[in-house]
Order: sequence, then structure tokens, then C-alpha cells
Amino acid sequence: MALNADNVRVGLNGNIYMAPKGTTAPADLTAAWDTAWLDLGFMSEDGVSLEYSTDVEDINAWQSLSPVRRVLTSVDMTMGFTAIELKTRTVTAYFPGATMTDVSGTVHKLDIPSAPGPQEFAFGLEWIDGTIKNRLVIPRGEITERGAITVGRSDAVALEMTVSAYATSAPELATWLSNDPAWAAA
Repeated sequence: MALNADNVRVGLNGNIYMAPKGTTAPADLTAAWDTAWLDLGFMSEDGVSLEYSTDVEDINAWQSLSPVRRVLTSVDMTMGFTAIELKTRTVTAYFPGATMTDVSGTVHKLDIPSAPGPQEFAFGLEWIDGTIKNRLVIPRGEITERGAITVGRSDAVALEMTVSAYATSAPELATWLSNDPAWAAA
């Protein structure tokens, strides 16, 4: 297999979207995101991290020192990002079950519950590299990890979040669309 530097990709620009669970995602790369998909705004310069892992259970036999079979026992997929644009959607996503109300025309109040319940959403990620466009959709996910909020002079106040993908009624955790010519099925 020959090396081809034209197949090396970067995420030059992109967006993260969040919508109510069950919201239909764009079916292709040209359709616009529906208005139910809210853009989470500016992210830290670190971009987005995607992690996918599997666990297996070894089945051992008396007659063998090595496993005779391995069984897949779990699959985990996460998407991590750090929002640096503080707005209602990002702040209420960081604090599950939180509500934002307007106290007056210029004062807004965030009520953070002491015992929030689970909150599932649909998440979308879009990024581009020149003419190459990618979209990843997690139809059912939940923000399961949050980093510390640091308020300081030299950095933006940031909301670090990790989304865990959950299985839906379909067999997929997520769907990734790309117009990358290197992805052409053989």
C-alpha cells in the first residue's frame, strides 16, 4: 500500500450541535441542520476528541494456556469538547436540569438543581478540511463527565464536557458521513 499525503486530514473548522433526543439529523452532507439543532458555538482550540473502545472477555480452556475464544462484552464511544462560548445552551448542558430565567431585561438567573435526573440529547459534529466535509451524529447521548470551570485572567471561562453515546433501537451508536474520496468503498 502506497503512502499518500493527500489523505491526511485536519479539522480546520467545525461546529457541535445539540438537539432533543429523536430529532432527525441531516441525511447527507448538503442538507442544513434543522433549527432544532442548536450550535454550541466556539470551542477551545483543542477541538473535539472522539474515543471508541471495546472490551472482551477471554474464554479459557483447561487444555490451553491461551484463550480459545474471545467474546465482545462492551462497546463505548465518547465525544469530548470544551465550550468557551457561554450561552444558555452551553451552560444548561453543563449543569443538567438547570433552568435559565430572565429576572429583568439585563439580569438572568441560572437555577442549578441539587439532584438532576438523566438528560439525553442528540449530538452532531461537523468539520471541514478544504472541500472535505464530515458529519458525525450521535442520536442518543448524554453528558456524563464535566471538567472544572476555571475563572482567570488569561484564559476563557470554559465548560469541558464529555458525551457518552448510547445504543438506540438501531444497531448503531453513531453515524459518520464524509465526502472524502479516500473513503470510497472498494
